[in-house]
Amino acid sequence: MSLLKRIERNQSSAPSSSQQQSESSKLQELRVKRSSPAVGSRDAYVDLKNRIQQKLIAELDPSMDITKTAEVRATIQEMFEGMLADESIVLTRNEKRRLFESIVSEILGFGPIEQFLHKDGITEIMVNGPKKIFVESGGKLQRVNVEFEDNDHLLRIIDRIVAPLGRRIDEGSPMVDARLPDGSRVNAVVPPISIDGATLTIRIFAKVPLTIENLIEFGSLTVEAVEFLKACVIGKLNIVISGGTGSGKTTMLNILSGFIPDGERIVTIENAAELQLRQDHVVRLESRNANVEGRGEVSIQDLVINSLRMRPDRVVVGEVRGGEALDMLQAMNTGHDGSLATGHANSPRDMLSRLETMVLMAGMDLPHRAIREQIAAAVHLIVHSDRLRDGSRKVTSISEIQGMEGDVITTSEIFRFEQTNIENGKVIGRLRPTGLRPKFMWKIQEAGIMLPPSIFGIGTRSRR
Repeated sequence: MSLLKRIERNQSSAPSSSQQQSESSKLQELRVKRSSPAVGSRDAYVDLKNRIQQKLIAELDPSMDITKTAEVRATIQEMFEGMLADESIVLTRNEKRRLFESIVSEILGFGPIEQFLHKDGITEIMVNGPKKIFVESGGKLQRVNVEFEDNDHLLRIIDRIVAPLGRRIDEGSPMVDARLPDGSRVNAVVPPISIDGATLTIRIFAKVPLTIENLIEFGSLTVEAVEFLKACVIGKLNIVISGGTGSGKTTMLNILSGFIPDGERIVTIENAAELQLRQDHVVRLESRNANVEGRGEVSIQDLVINSLRMRPDRVVVGEVRGGEALDMLQAMNTGHDGSLATGHANSPRDMLSRLETMVLMAGMDLPHRAIREQIAAAVHLIVHSDRLRDGSRKVTSISEIQGMEGDVITTSEIFRFEQTNIENGKVIGRLRPTGLRPKFMWKIQEAGIMLPPSIFGIGTRSRR
């Protein structure tokens, strides 16, 4: 074929200028579609989000005060709109809003779970690996339709939570307890301990702490029981709050500590500070894990021992779970009356057994009878709360520790929850007085409080 014929053939097969423009337009349209979260695959959405997010982080002023959320959010939105325009990315209004909120959550918050931290009614967030997120609302668990990109994404969010508290989590220290800025409790476990990826559990506390009126309205307590517990706190009785996981022990501890009169020095001791005491004279202590070198650990037991040198009127222990039980009992027996603590147990009687076991964990070779005598002399009252099958949390027993009979600690139940029915899956019942007066009434009377016999169901029929 001659050179002239080859040129003519190429020209005839080459696309015209209009065809080139059309193909270029289709290519651009295809690129836009691929960039659109609605049309493209999830990988394209994640790529678009990460690209814009990284560009935003790089261009944001490092000196900007991120605590001024509204100002930072407005700045991010302005930059976000500009980037979409520069790259000719076409999104619907809903797609744009979803992408923007997702990016803001990554920059200012805690990624996909940020939306649930501020949603009314949600009390717990459970992340079982990057792709499974559950929330508890109204006492019921449900899976939500959001997820992390991968395990590394989840690990970054966990690190963002624990780093400001001076805590670390990695293969060398794969478990950590922490808290959010609002006091919500956080627990995280990472591989290799957690097999299916990092696990994150967040117990969300109410933005406005529950009041005693709320608990009465919910049916968790009765007016009579509240009046009795208030008198016990003011009368400086030592109280242990028992219950299972998520039964409302910390909430009850907050409520009871609110009855402590102003002017008393309160020292609180917690693994992760979450109590919300309203008094002025409060000293808050928090335990600390060991550093990378294995040094610097400060245990709950260390804090209990140290608190006794701080001239406390009241010692409040967020949760007793080990050898600190011995030091707490000794504090209660040596003039620090009116102390409060919580512990995990299935019943008041089980709480006594657990206290005995935890004292032995202190490493002291004490006879069982001596330990039980310490418990019987130190603890006056056990308030037990339960999470019922309908998800509601109620105080189910208030029991007095009366003393010893032989080698057994004797107790007397002052109030007991009586279930009467189940209607539409809801447990119906009421905390009722048993008709017994506690033996420690003299301590309450010494505080100038005279409780009428009707509180204990004496001389009158309990209301139904």
